Amino acid sequence: MESITLEELHTFHAIDRDIFSRLLLTFQRDIAESLLVMATWLWLEEKGYPNIIVKMARLPDPLVDALADEAALCLSVLGSTNPSIPPNGGLPLHTRVMEKNITLHFFLLNKFTAISGIKNFLNTICSRIFTDILQRVLGSPSQVTPNNALNVPGFPHPLFGSVTIMPRAISNDFPAGGLWGWHPSNNITEDDRTMFLTFSRGFPVTEDEVKELFIRIHGECVESVHMQENVPSNEQPLYARLVLLSVTNVDQILSGRRVAKFRINGKHIWARKYERRE
Repeated sequence: MESITLEELHTFHAIDRDIFSRLLLTFQRDIAESLLVMATWLWLEEKGYPNIIVKMARLPDPLVDALADEAALCLSVLGSTNPSIPPNGGLPLHTRVMEKNITLHFFLLNKFTAISGIKNFLNTICSRIFTDILQRVLGSPSQVTPNNALNVPGFPHPLFGSVTIMPRAISNDFPAGGLWGWHPSNNITEDDRTMFLTFSRGFPVTEDEVKELFIRIHGECVESVHMQENVPSNEQPLYARLVLLSVTNVDQILSGRRVAKFRINGKHIWARKYERRE
């Protein structure tokens, strides 16, 4: 299998590393937030807003710092249950720098796609290319200590979970299938693309009706439906889990709402994002 060294990764991501260094060393911004801001910009590039980080490299410090403030605003909108969006859309600097219109409403409409995408960039790229910079800021020992991950304040994060950042020798190899085997869907779990459905008592909904409803509205988006189990013989299921083919389908169904309401054959179905409860 082809491989790529950490040194080659650093070269490939030289501009990303420069911007991250400015966030931490020049502006002395919060460490966890800065990692998530970088992951947000990398995700935006993948979503069709190209070269935002390259364009930043030529900008003066105050403007880069202000762009980081806007990116942090995106993160807060993703974590809010009732976000407010200013009349200008909240991201005027991003629109100007990228020469392409973008607002906080974009993050609201793509909430769960953004969360899983940012989480993926955090764990597959940011966790590998910024380690030495983090060690400098955290005052961690410079020598490589295998199986001794950095303790990064702010993680586990309430929205983006934990991140494992392992100090490695500069000659350390990573597998390079594609670019070291990274793909946007690598770290997406079934829970990430699952919705929780509830039904009205007295109006029984079948598994086939659930499938028919969402396929009719959103096309072939359903992987499986798991109706409430152990229902007494004289009662009806009151809820179900709907597993979709992608996280994008979750955002399409919710369309920026916390709960979406649908109707099939005169029966109501309420849909919201599934959250596993232990």
